[in-house]
Amino acid sequence: MRYHIDTIPVWDAVKLDSECPLCFLRRQTEHLLIDRYLGASVMESDTRITVNEKGFCPVHQAMLYAKQNRLGHALMMHSHMQHVQKQFVHHLEQATAAAREEAGQPALKRWTRKGGDSLQEAAQAIHALADACVLCDSLADTMNRYVYTVLHLWKTDPAFVKAVQQSKGFCLKDTALLMDMAKDHLNAAQRVTLLETLLELAQSSFTRTADDLEWFTLKFDYRNADKPWNNSKDALERAVQKLRSCYIGADPARDS
Repeated sequence: MRYHIDTIPVWDAVKLDSECPLCFLRRQTEHLLIDRYLGASVMESDTRITVNEKGFCPVHQAMLYAKQNRLGHALMMHSHMQHVQKQFVHHLEQATAAAREEAGQPALKRWTRKGGDSLQEAAQAIHALADACVLCDSLADTMNRYVYTVLHLWKTDPAFVKAVQQSKGFCLKDTALLMDMAKDHLNAAQRVTLLETLLELAQSSFTRTADDLEWFTLKFDYRNADKPWNNSKDALERAVQKLRSCYIGADPARDS
């Protein structure tokens, strides 16, 4: 797969000195996509067809709702609901017909056939309807491009390598994305350097965050009430980001 190289956002994210530059890019992209889907593009035929087919996951439904464009959100949900209803009912009708047929068979025949297959297939199809998200798919495509750009800069720009080595590293999820794509886009020596850097950053950043988190909890002991917070006030938020690639509390990408 060929990816478009867009180095400026990646460089800007690394310069933020956050717990994970790719987390910032992911959140920034989510906001841009939310605005896009609530804007005029939703009236474009290809976009509307995709939204009708897939809809949005619970997380992105909440983000759409938070934008307070109730009319735009409702218009998308109305056409999506009509589209889903046809498939939903179709799968239920097939499962019902198969269950009736099976119920009418002699007990011995029911025992010797693979009972419940149609029910399970229908349930899986309905699960797929419920789990689809057009925004998740768009986000994954964009993040693949950003991960590829990180690796491209890693093998072509020594200044970028130095900047990453001096950063706070990456979260679990994005470390895995970098490792997975590195096998196809970096040579053996470049992979070694990347993995050595990821290992060092993981050790230092997790130790630092865990220490801050511990001090955050100890500050609730009255004996430490007058002691300084040091860097622990946002330790909980940083720990969640490092572990689960999400922001709680302040959202640094909201106004970017």
